[in-house]
Amino acid sequence: MGYNISRYGKALQKDGIAVNRLDKHLKPLVDEERFSLFDQISRFAANEVAPHLLQWERDKQLVPDHLIEQLGEMGIFGLPIPEEYGGQDGEMIDLVLAGLALSYWSPSVAITPGAAVSLGINPLLRFGSADQKAEHLEDLAAGRRMFAFGLSEPGRGSDAANPQVVAEKTDNGYVLRGEKCWSTNAAWASHVVVHALTDPEGRNGHRSTCFIVPRDRAGVAYQEMEGKTVWPLSSTGSIAFDSVEVSEDEILGEVNGGFRVMVTTLNGGRLFVAAIALGSLAFALDKTRQYVQEREQFGGAIGRFQRVQDVVLEMDLALERNLSWLIQLVHRYDQGSLDREQAAKVKIDCSRVASELVQDAMEVCGGVACLDEFGLARHAADLFVTRVGEGSNKALMSQISRSLLPEIADQLQ
Repeated sequence: MGYNISRYGKALQKDGIAVNRLDKHLKPLVDEERFSLFDQISRFAANEVAPHLLQWERDKQLVPDHLIEQLGEMGIFGLPIPEEYGGQDGEMIDLVLAGLALSYWSPSVAITPGAAVSLGINPLLRFGSADQKAEHLEDLAAGRRMFAFGLSEPGRGSDAANPQVVAEKTDNGYVLRGEKCWSTNAAWASHVVVHALTDPEGRNGHRSTCFIVPRDRAGVAYQEMEGKTVWPLSSTGSIAFDSVEVSEDEILGEVNGGFRVMVTTLNGGRLFVAAIALGSLAFALDKTRQYVQEREQFGGAIGRFQRVQDVVLEMDLALERNLSWLIQLVHRYDQGSLDREQAAKVKIDCSRVASELVQDAMEVCGGVACLDEFGLARHAADLFVTRVGEGSNKALMSQISRSLLPEIADQLQ
């Protein structure tokens, strides 16, 4: 290509730490203590993740165990857990800030604590019994345990109200049969929150129940899903249940109240996915604005061309606008006033806009953008997951349309 690719292998740096627009746009939106939390995690990611990221990916390995241990020692897994259980007594805003900081470098690193908290710990905090919290929260806060979220199935995705995994009532509890797939953190999971059909004749949304199932229980089989080309460092597993016995004490929430557990959990998960999308957008913005000021063509830096400037500006506008919106909704979530529609909307828009603009950024940067060392290809690929994770954008748009067109909602497909 005529120049040294390593010249463009790092983002903008100042004192060894990434200087990015995310800091500028975020600082006015949160208090000093929370910005300090974000800054601390950003520095950790710049020092402990960024230098090793490319090698981890080329070696086709999952997030290293030592990194998970470090995240546990920093208290990231315990962010929303009360202090009495060894946690930080924080809120969703703290987890979202962690997601922004980590996803700037790697969405698949960010989703490891993100899914562990938003999809694993949060349902236990909201729906768990006192005994269940006492049994699990201290180890979850320290990262010694991890809950995976068992929702998607080989034949079920967006139709979450009708799981194919079945829980049959017995004299001693229930017996689970079926399979879950696309379960994030399956490799490290100590337990799986399993969404299962318990009342086939029940009305929609009231026919399923959630169970906390140890992954090492007899009849539970885990297998990492091979061939995945996105989120390469993240564990994504298939978990099968072959006549697995569970007790009534392992029910999370109420019998036939599993759908409520799932949809409430997904609200927080969608906010975290939106944060991951914006972290990727922030990286692309910084990488592109650095590149276009250094790359010379036709007698000068390519950043002097209006069409190149337009791409950089559009990314900055989208980052500032959507970040402000996301932080506002996260505060509403923490106050208990965020509805499902708003959580879905911000996830849809952040993932869609980031995906489109990162593609534009790659086009501006040209051939170098397809090299793994440059970093944009990683984010472009990983952004696909933000469009389908925690409910695909297309399915969520159909659900939102029902509230916009209430008079013909029963006619909508």
